[in-house]
Amino acid sequence: MKISIKKIFSVMGIYVALIVLGMILSVLTPDFFTIYNLMNIARQSAINSLIAVGMLLAILTGGIDLSVGSVLALSTVLSAILIKNYSVNPLLGMLTCLLGGMFLGFLNGFMLTKLRLPHPFISTLGMMNIARGLALIVTRATPVSGFPYVVQFLGAESIGVVPVSFILVLIVYIIYHVFLTRTPTGRYIYAVGGNVEAARLSGINVDKTLIIVYTLSGLMSALAGLVLMGRVNAAYPLAGLGYELDAIAAVIIGGASFMGGIGNVWGTLGGAIIIATIRNGLNLLGVSAEWQTVIIGSVIIGAVYMDVLRRRIK
Repeated sequence: MKISIKKIFSVMGIYVALIVLGMILSVLTPDFFTIYNLMNIARQSAINSLIAVGMLLAILTGGIDLSVGSVLALSTVLSAILIKNYSVNPLLGMLTCLLGGMFLGFLNGFMLTKLRLPHPFISTLGMMNIARGLALIVTRATPVSGFPYVVQFLGAESIGVVPVSFILVLIVYIIYHVFLTRTPTGRYIYAVGGNVEAARLSGINVDKTLIIVYTLSGLMSALAGLVLMGRVNAAYPLAGLGYELDAIAAVIIGGASFMGGIGNVWGTLGGAIIIATIRNGLNLLGVSAEWQTVIIGSVIIGAVYMDVLRRRIK
């Protein structure tokens, strides 16, 4: 019975916390619990949710990806330049964005595994600066705006009252749930995070697994960039600043461990929605952006401390 209760809590605890948070905010502000505002939260959470599922893969292996925001920026501005300046078919331009994100993620994994850098913090920190600098160079620090409807669809449209971007998130999370729980590579990711040496001795190709992880993280950053580009109808080189922090927070709040090997996609989705809910509620309450940053930072510290407590109890 203990095991089942613990399993239920690990899966549902984050959503119980989300419901409690929603109840508190609905009491504090009558504007919170409306269909319009709830769908606004879904829309606001979409970008971070997409980045966070890529971040989850990195954290599951005991690593981290600090380059997600910069990869988002570079992949989207390259796509925007192709569409606007070179009249490339919008769908081909969007595909280029995704391929660009995958390539940058692949480079992160390649540097980590083949150059034998000591920690993904180093490779992704370097990529964070390289990609951001290149995004500023190719655009001359100027936004690119005004895209056709097909580009705006993912970020700006809704089906009924539900944002297309959130529907995309649900589809992506179902795919990643299957990937992590039903495929050999998904099991290898958990194994590498649990004990990398044991994984290597059991015959798992650790380098290949890590390259796949960071390639997928880059892909998710680029996909999030397409949603952002569609939502604001612009691509700009400073897009994604600080997004890596929100993604890390979503993963840790969702129950993953910085030590690797622990975490799931549904907890991460709940973590991303909680962050969006907190920001939305603070906006409705008129809390300044400065204090919002303080509060989110406190939530991150609290989530990491909970992870420490969980490991002590075990």
